[in-house]
Amino acid sequence: MNNIIITIDGYSACGKSTLAKQLAKKLGYVYVDSGAMYRAVTLHFLRNHIDCTNTAEVISTLNNITIEFKFNDHAQQSEIYLNDENVEYLIRNLVIAEKVSEVASIKEVRSFAVAQQQKIGEKKGIVMDGRDIGTTVFPNAELKIFMIADITVRSERRFVELFNKNPNITIEEVESNLEMRDYTDSNREISPLRKAVDAIEIDNTFLSIDQQLDIATQLTTEKLQ
Repeated sequence: MNNIIITIDGYSACGKSTLAKQLAKKLGYVYVDSGAMYRAVTLHFLRNHIDCTNTAEVISTLNNITIEFKFNDHAQQSEIYLNDENVEYLIRNLVIAEKVSEVASIKEVRSFAVAQQQKIGEKKGIVMDGRDIGTTVFPNAELKIFMIADITVRSERRFVELFNKNPNITIEEVESNLEMRDYTDSNREISPLRKAVDAIEIDNTFLSIDQQLDIATQLTTEKLQ
């Protein structure tokens, strides 16, 4: 049975990563978190006070960044490394979330990330989630999924995720951040968030984690056959 490339795009907090991780594990595929790559770049930019409007500075900085995914046997998950430092948990805070869409909209940053993503996908057998994976990174992917969910449900999900790390956060802040990211991601000039013509939409507003996995598994089986 030949391996395929599966892309999962959609808005923030739609459960893309959850589904992608589960599906990859079930299929024995490699999971690639494209959003984590942009978050890692954002972390590096913030740490080094990079001027996002200075193209020369941005390019110079990107030339000194290495990003890898390494499997953590103890945690049973792939984790992202920025210049050999495990930053899996450092990139998940609201400070990064508020800045990542701006950084991800920079042409040079997207070119840097897309090139790395395409290299990872050369052997196929991957599940990758993000916002432009089915449209820009792998336009010829065998299976493309586009996920949506109600903004209220998405806000509640993200709030629960962030609250343990920052008990002072409010759900209003989270919803405002999601709305801002939706707008920025959908209206950026380079690779905006949009549903690929051949993508299959899954609205998981009222779906359980197991239900959405069952749907994605069935879609994969059909493509493999």
